[in-house]
Parts: sequence; C-alpha cells; structure tokens
Amino acid sequence: MLTKFETKSNRVKGLSFHSKRPWILASLHSGVIQLWDYRMGTLIDRFDEHDGPVRGVHFHKSQPLFVSGGDDYKIKVWNYKLHRCLFTLLGHLDYIRTVQFHHEYPWIVSASDDQTIRIWNWQSRTCISVLTGHNHYVMCASFHPKEDLVVSASLDQTVRVWDIGSLRKKTVSPTDDILRLSQMNTDLFGGVEAVVKYVLEGHDRGVNWASFHPTLPLIVSGADDRQVKLWRMNDTKAWEVDTLRGHMNNVSCVLFHAKQDIIVSNSEDKSIRVWDATKRTGVQTFRREHDRFWILASHPEMNLLAAGHDSGMIVFKLERERPAFSVSGDSIFYAKDRFLRFYEFSTQRETQVIPIRRPGSTSLNQGPRTLSYSPTENAVLICSDVDGGSYELYVVPKDSIGRGDTVQEAKRGMGGSAVFVARNRFSVLDKSSNQVLVKNLKNEVVKKSSLPITADAIFYAGTGNLLCRAEDRVVIFDLQQRIVLGDLQTPFVKYIVWSNDMESVALLSKHAIVIASKTLVHQCTVHETIRVKSGAWDDNGVFIYTTLNHIKYCLPNGDSGIIRTLEVPIYVTKVSGNKIFCLDRDGKNKVIVIDATEYIFKLSLMKKKYDNVMSMIRNSQLCGQAMIAYLQQKGFPEVALHFVKDERTRFNLALESGNIEIAVASAKVIDEKDHWYRLGVEALRQGNAGIVEYAYQKTKNFERLSFLYLVTGNMEKLSKMLKIAEVKNDVMGQFHNALYLGDVRERVKILENAGHWPLAYITASVHGLQDIAERLATELGDNVPTLPEGKVPPSLLMPPAPIVCGGDWPLLRVMRGIFEGGLDNIGRGAPDEDEEAADADWGEELDMVDVDGLQNGDIGAVLEDGEVPIENDEEGGWDLEDLELPPEADTPKASSVNSRSSVFVAPTPGMPVSQIWAQRSSLAAEHAAAGNFDTAMRLLSRQLGIRNFSPLRSMFLDLHTGSHTYLRAFSSVPVLSLAVERGWSESASPNVRGPPALVFNFSQLEERLKAAYKATTAGKFTEALRLFLSILHTIPLIVVESRREVDEVKELVIIVKEYVLGLQMELKRKEVKDDPIRQQELAAYFTHCNLQTPHLRLALQNAMTVCYKAKNLSTAANFARRLLETNPPNENQAKTARQVLQSAEKNMKDVSQLNYDFRNPFVVCGATYVPIYRGQKDVSCPYCSSRFVPSQEGQLCTVCDLAVVGADASGLLCSPSQIR
Repeated sequence: MLTKFETKSNRVKGLSFHSKRPWILASLHSGVIQLWDYRMGTLIDRFDEHDGPVRGVHFHKSQPLFVSGGDDYKIKVWNYKLHRCLFTLLGHLDYIRTVQFHHEYPWIVSASDDQTIRIWNWQSRTCISVLTGHNHYVMCASFHPKEDLVVSASLDQTVRVWDIGSLRKKTVSPTDDILRLSQMNTDLFGGVEAVVKYVLEGHDRGVNWASFHPTLPLIVSGADDRQVKLWRMNDTKAWEVDTLRGHMNNVSCVLFHAKQDIIVSNSEDKSIRVWDATKRTGVQTFRREHDRFWILASHPEMNLLAAGHDSGMIVFKLERERPAFSVSGDSIFYAKDRFLRFYEFSTQRETQVIPIRRPGSTSLNQGPRTLSYSPTENAVLICSDVDGGSYELYVVPKDSIGRGDTVQEAKRGMGGSAVFVARNRFSVLDKSSNQVLVKNLKNEVVKKSSLPITADAIFYAGTGNLLCRAEDRVVIFDLQQRIVLGDLQTPFVKYIVWSNDMESVALLSKHAIVIASKTLVHQCTVHETIRVKSGAWDDNGVFIYTTLNHIKYCLPNGDSGIIRTLEVPIYVTKVSGNKIFCLDRDGKNKVIVIDATEYIFKLSLMKKKYDNVMSMIRNSQLCGQAMIAYLQQKGFPEVALHFVKDERTRFNLALESGNIEIAVASAKVIDEKDHWYRLGVEALRQGNAGIVEYAYQKTKNFERLSFLYLVTGNMEKLSKMLKIAEVKNDVMGQFHNALYLGDVRERVKILENAGHWPLAYITASVHGLQDIAERLATELGDNVPTLPEGKVPPSLLMPPAPIVCGGDWPLLRVMRGIFEGGLDNIGRGAPDEDEEAADADWGEELDMVDVDGLQNGDIGAVLEDGEVPIENDEEGGWDLEDLELPPEADTPKASSVNSRSSVFVAPTPGMPVSQIWAQRSSLAAEHAAAGNFDTAMRLLSRQLGIRNFSPLRSMFLDLHTGSHTYLRAFSSVPVLSLAVERGWSESASPNVRGPPALVFNFSQLEERLKAAYKATTAGKFTEALRLFLSILHTIPLIVVESRREVDEVKELVIIVKEYVLGLQMELKRKEVKDDPIRQQELAAYFTHCNLQTPHLRLALQNAMTVCYKAKNLSTAANFARRLLETNPPNENQAKTARQVLQSAEKNMKDVSQLNYDFRNPFVVCGATYVPIYRGQKDVSCPYCSSRFVPSQEGQLCTVCDLAVVGADASGLLCSPSQIR
C-alpha cells in the first residue's frame, strides 16, 4: 500500500472523492464534515450543521454540490463554493446510512434505518420514490453507474436490486394532460415506480454493504458473517458466484477497483483486504493496530482509494504507477504490460522489444520498479520487489528490436537495487551485508566492495562510480579505488537525474529537489509542497521537473517557476528545445510543447548574456508584474523599465536604476508633489543639481531650494531667493537667505523691520557696522543691551566661500550601460519622441510677482554629457578606485538638455577586495582578514573542530584591521580603506589581487616559544602557561608558504600541547597541598610529558623530591635513576640523585599506593589528569591532539580551550600549498 495522505480525527463514517479536484470529503461520527486537499495535505473547509454522526456523504459529479445524511434524520445538500447548506430534505424516520447523487439525473438515493430507501429530486427538493421491502435497517443503497438499477444491503440478511426504469420514464419523458392525470392517481394510490428485480439471499448475518461492478453484471457484498460474496446477474435472475473468506470480524464495506481486476474490502477486524476478482483469492492484507475500518471510497477517475477508520482516514494507492524507464541518447527503454519497449525521440516511433516475465506471485506491486540499460552490450536490468527485491538481466539481440517476439530466459538474482556501472559490469546492492557485488553479463560475481554508509539503494554515477543512498544523505563511491568522492546531507532521495554532460545531478525527494555537482557539492535546493514526480535537464543546464500538477523549472542559482499546469501527472524522460518528452501513467509516450521564454530569459540574465536578453525583450511577450518584480529583486530595474507602460511603475523603476531622464519624463506626466520630492532626493544623491533645482521649483520648496544654492555655491540665485522671500513676506525665509549669503546689513534690516531692535543692534555691533549700531542705540535709548566682554576673540558666523560654484557635482565618466541605447525606444511605443524640445529649459514660473525683472527661466541646464548618476549607496563615499579619469577640460559638454545620447548609467560597483579574498581562500586567517568572521569561524569549526572562539576574538580583529590601511582624502569625505596585500611588488599587475597581509607569522611564534622556555626554566609557570596558550591560539590563524613549514607548524602544536598539559598539572599540584598522594601523582605525570631535556631534569628532580619526602622511596629511586640517565651537567642535581638511590636501596618500599605504573606506557588525560594506559579507550582533541578519557567526549578541550573533544575535523589548513 502506498499511503498518499493520512488524517487524524474522530471516527470517519463516510468518504467521497471529488471527480476533478484533489479533494476528499470525510464525514465524522462527531457530526462534522471535513473537506481535505489530499495532495497538499490541508484542511480546506469544515461543515458543522448535523446533530449527531454523519454516516453518508457524496460529491456531485459536475455541480459544486455535495450531499450528506446523518443520525438527525436529515439529508442536507451543500454548496462548497458558498460554504453553506442550501436545503434540507426531511422524510426519513430514523438514522440515514448512505446518500448518493445519480450520475445523470437530479436524483439522490438515501438508505435509512427506517427500513426504506428514498429517491429524491434535488432540483424540486421533493421525494419522488420510496422503496420499501427490507424488513430491517437498510445499511447502504447506490445507483448503478450505467443502468436504471439500485442495489441495497440490509441487516435482514438480503441484498436487493431494484429496477427504477419506470421512475426514469415518468420523471424524464414529457407528459400530456391525460398522462398527468393518471400519474396523479398513481401518486395518490401508490404506483410502481421502482420494483424489486432480485433478492440475493446467502449471507447468514446482516449485510453491511453491496456495490455494483463499474462495467460487468457483478455485485459484491460484505456482511456480519465475515464473508465477502460475489454475485452475478442477467436479465432474469441473479446468483451467487463465490464467497471470499478471510476477515475475522464484520465486513464494513466492499467494492470493485475501477482500474484493476480486484475487490477491496475492509472490516471491523482492523484490516483492509485485497482479493483477485478472477481467481477469487486473497492478494494482500493491510492492518492497523487499534482502528476498526468503516468505509471505503474509490476515486472515479484515478487509481486512488480511501478508507475511514476509528481515528481518521487514509488515502492510498495499491500499486505504483510510475513506469520503469531508462533514457539512452536519442531513445528510451521502458517496461509496459509485460513487454520491454523502445521509443525513439527523433522519429517518435515506438516498438516492442522482448516480453518480460510477469511475476508468478499474486501480491501487489511486483511490476518493474527500475530499469538500467547498457547501450554497448544492449543489455537491460530490470529491478522489482519480487521475493523481497530481485533483478532480471536481459541481453537484447540486436536484430530483435522491432520484432518483440523472441522469448528469452532472463538471468535472475536477489537484490532490490541493481545498476550498470560499466559497459559489461553491473552492481547489485546486498543490503544484509551492506556490500556491492559487481557482476558480469553472465551473472557471475567479479568483485565485492563494502559501502562507506548503510545504503538502501544504489544509482549510477558515471563509469565505475555509484551513488549510494541512505535515509538522510547520499555519497558517491568509486568502486575501483574504494573511496568516497562526495557526500551530501539530503532529505530522503527517491530518484536521481544526471545532466547530459554528467557535471550536475538532481536529487529528487518527495518534496524537495537538491541540485549538486558531480562530486556532490551543493548548489541549490528547491522545496515543493506538492509531491515531485520526475525531471530532466534541458540543453542549457536548466532542470525541468514535474510535480503532480505542474511542469516547473529550476535555474542553476535556485530560482524556480511554473512552466505550465498539468491535468494528470506525467514522468519527464527528455527535454529538447521547447519539447518535453514524457511517459504517462499508462505507459504512453507523449510530447508536450512548452513556452521556455521565461526561464531562458532569466538564465540569460543570470549568465549575463545581455544580447539574448535584448532580443528577447524586443521579440517576446514577456511582461507581467511577476517578471518586473523578479527583475527588480535581481537588481535589473533598468531592464524592467522596458516592459512597463504604467508611468508610476516606470517612475519607481527609473529611480531604482538611477535613470534620471525617464524619471523626469514620468514625473512630468504624473505631476504630483510626492513624485517630484522623490525625484529631487535621487537627483541630489547623484549630484545632479539642475534636476534637484527643477524638482524643488515644481514643489515650491523654497527652503530646500535656498539650501541647495548654498551647497552648490550659487550666490546669484541665493540673492534671488532672498527677493522671493521678501515678496512672499516670509520673514524667516528672508533671514535664512541673508544668513546663507553672509549679508549682514540685510540681516540687520530684517531684524529691525521685524521689531527685534536689540538683536539688530547686537548684530550690527558685533559685525562692526558702527553707523547702524549708533542709530539703533539712539532709538533704543536706555534699553541698549550690553555686549559680553569675551576673552577669546569671537569668530563671526559667515558662510564659507564655495569651492565649486553652480553646476553639478563632479561625476565619474562612465561607459554606456549594457541596456542603454538599444532599449531606449522599446516600451514607450513611439520612435524616439523627445519629451520636450531639445533646447527647452527647466524653468517654470513660480506663480508670483516678477520682482525687478527677476526671471526663473535661467535656472539650470540639466544632465550633461559625462555627468552621470552614480550608484554607490552601499559603497559609502565616492569609491574612486582604479579609474583613470581624463582631465576635466577634455570632457565634451553637450548642448542638448535631454538628448538620448547623453544618457549614461553608473558603473556597476566592482567586487570588494575582501570578497575576492574570501572567495579565493579556504584559509581561516584570510577570511578573518577579509572581515568575514562567520565564514572564518565555520572553516575553523570544520577543519579543527573549534567551538570556543572567545580566545580568538582579539586576533580576528587584529587580522582584519592589520590587512587594511586608511587614507583621509579631504575633510568632507569618509575615510578610504585600502587593502594591504601579502607579497606585493611594484611589478605586480594592478588588476590581480594578492592574498591579504597577515599580522601573525611563524617567526613570531618561534620568538614566543623561546620566551616561554625561558619562563619555564625560571619557574614562572603561570607566565609560561600564558605564552604557550597564546601560541596554541595563534596557530589556527597562521599562514605559511611551503609544505616544509606546514610540517613545522604541526610539530609546534605537539610541542606546545605537551608543555601546556605539564604546566597545568604542575599548577594543579601546587593547589592540592593537603593531598600528598595526588601531589605525588601529578609530579610523576609531569615527568611523562614530552619536554626539553633541561626542563625534564627539573621535573624529575621535583618528582623525586616530592616522593622522597612522602617516604615513597621505590618511586623516588625510579625518578633518580631517570635523572642520572640524562647526564645532568649540574653536579648538585647528580649528587642528590645518587644520595636518594643509596638511601632507597636500603628500603625499596612505598608507604602509599599511587595511581602510577611507570613500566606500562601511558598518556595523561588532559581534563582529569589520570593515566590512560596503552589499550584503554580514549578520545582526542581534533586540534591539539591531547588525549582524554571517553567520558570527556563532546566537552571543550581543557588544553587548547578551543576545540571540542572527539569532534570530526578535516585537519589544520595553514598553507595554500595544501590546497593545490
């Protein structure tokens, strides 16, 4: 059973499939009717009007209606589009068991516990017939799919077949008055509208269900006697054909399968049973643990069944419908109806090749599951689930293609997964031993290979390679070298599709598609809510795939979209140009022609094939909001501009792409304040003063206009603004303009006129206008304000002299954009229509009195050649890098204001150096220097298992700041950062970026090591430990050049690790003063660290002294002996050792027992400081390789304080030479 959908709910008593949509109705014992989308797995609606259980429910074949019947004696007809009940049919006097629409007439048949069957007309909303005759509850009643018959089953142990022919004639044929009169009589006195044709007796208990065969004169029934009976009928009689025994409890429901020759029944014994209708034997049984089954429904068109049970329902298929096929070049081999068939794509011809054996066993799902083809040997491998998974090997004779009559004996073998891996070799997966057996065409094992993961299926992955699938990952395994070539975590993969060049692979799961390279490097993942069915690569490297209801595409960057909708699921076999070749569920080859414009357009954009993009814009009907949104999202607003007619959208896109010309044109058409304001903001960002001015004039935004003139240093226009403010009687505006102009007399005059005499007096006095100050003083009389006596000479508030006067900001000289020019005339319809005459100026009157012949017409020419919008928001500041600008004088000025040729687009920002560094390198130090701390941390985590990054934080920051230098150009621009490269020279090419300069190098570590040795010798253990740890923390961020140096770095890790461990133990020993045994043990372990000889001597002397004082003479003697073996040059050391030996020889005893056996080789655990003797289990740190007891796995390493003990890691990467 292939379960497609499952729900958890109250007991399900009624089920009905929609004939067209992927919907199913479930009526529950709780009185609720649920409408589910079984394809999406979502609850669409619930209908809750019945009181008590709803036992029957049925969709109408063509109208948006369904009918339900419940224990409240009511039949309700619902419209699912209106989400409500349309009307209720009343008449039954007890529970209603089943309801069903007639496939043709406006009738509903209902069966009830009141022992009657009623037929209703749902258009006139009346009962048109009552069928009486059963003498117990009627459990079900249904119409025949073709003829005028009704079958019913009752607890009176009978199945009845009723003839409703006369009812049809009466209802459907037109009647004249006389007939109508006789009809009234029959209505009054009971007519013969429906008669019992047969009564089928044979069950020993009440019958729960009976149903017709869709085409043959057969009936199947199920009863409380646990039997399923098959009946046959002809025109005159009906008789029992056979009984199917097997259920252990009451049979609840039984029906014929619409597509296959089988009967499906379910029962209160918690099982669904499938029976062969011709052999009349049981084929298969599906059981549930705790739930009794109550109802079955079959889809009217598709191979789907549904069953309702105590805690929900399941929608399922009995057999998989995907044909097994294998594409080879221009042809495809596939299995269909016991034959191997061959289809040629170019000629679209189909031929039968050889018959393939049908399995002898009776169970379901035994057809071919996969097919593998070897073109050189013309051999075919067919895998199926027969006998728990087996394969058959057929070698097709060359001449038999097209004849299809030669029966040949196949070579068989066990193994659910078998594929060709070379011309005449195929691999078979043996799941029991997790091995792959490589066999030749004689079916003999040539070689065995154990697999690196527990695989449950294998697929072809190029000659000699296998792709092995586990539950949550796939690996590519090389059978020759027996190595793993690629490994990728994925959802459970069902199918794989290789691209034509075998460079990419698509891994298809139930709800996702993962695209990866041939070594399983992940490229993108697409998630689908509806199940993915199949896929194939087209010639451009786009993956075309199908879900249950769509054909879709997936671009290499992960963008996906719908190509077209499907009526029924198909299996794509090949994509060629705009043709999709596919197999349907009946195994027929089809060709679907698609419109590939959309994805080819997106692909061209992605691959920067702009000439294709241009021609597609010109010639195709690509448009729509989705495409515009896509272009905006991908950063191509200037392309989107050419699709759009709507001025508001054009305006937004023009602003986004920095195309001021089009923005101005659209703003004129829209002519709204908000749009002018936004145009002004963008023009200001681009430094296009003329347009800013025009926009501010349009919105009468005088304050901004004044400020613009101040910024651009246009004093002449500022003085005009002053006059305008005067005319408008705007005192504040006047004062501002006077302040901007630095016109003190004007300011004093304004203050005086406004009545602020004290302020006017102060302003005049401070600026040294004595004559005015005196005049004002006399006016003020006694109220003259006193000026403070300032010690520091005051500075006057005067505006700075403008550096650049008028005109636009100096801009980059840029080449024309890729889409400019060629696209200019598209999208507007007319050929090159200028918005205004070329010599027009921007000035429009400001609707006010003309003062002193002041004219606004002379404000600003616009966007001149070489002065171009600049797109540098995200870069910060003008990023003037690598551009050789011509001298200003040589730049030609265009007289035309907005002639087409003067449109330029900003240069696309280059790739920041830091990004180049990060892309080119796998070395963590270089990522940190580039400022990509997260990728640096990821690399360290992957390479060395590092999890604790706090000790590395300051070093990351040092690396980043050290790889850049900073320049101040001049005060008004931000500081420029410049990358410092390693190994830079005068002769280096300016366009080639070297790796970043790093502040840490290997020689520094050697210096630090010497200092640490010195501190150790002097007994400054804390200082020494700090130095050794700093070396350990710096090594992951070191980069060296040669392989030899790499070995030195790795050696240094080992040296330093030994010292860190030893010193940590020694410091610990000093803490445990009150535990003499532990003190001795730690001193003893210190002597087993790999130290320099002078330090070893000190450690041995120390251990000897500690043990001797504690009366452990035997152990002390051992240390003395080892000390003497080092030939100490210090006579005192040697003398003491000899004395200890002499005194120990008299009494070779240890007072206390230590956890220390010097005869048995051991390493010391870095966390618990206990010996791990040879042969005992241990785990190690992936970075510093310190060893630990197994309980420390997953903890932070106490020696290096960076990595996690026992973590997986690829190893230290500190040189480009390791990568090459």
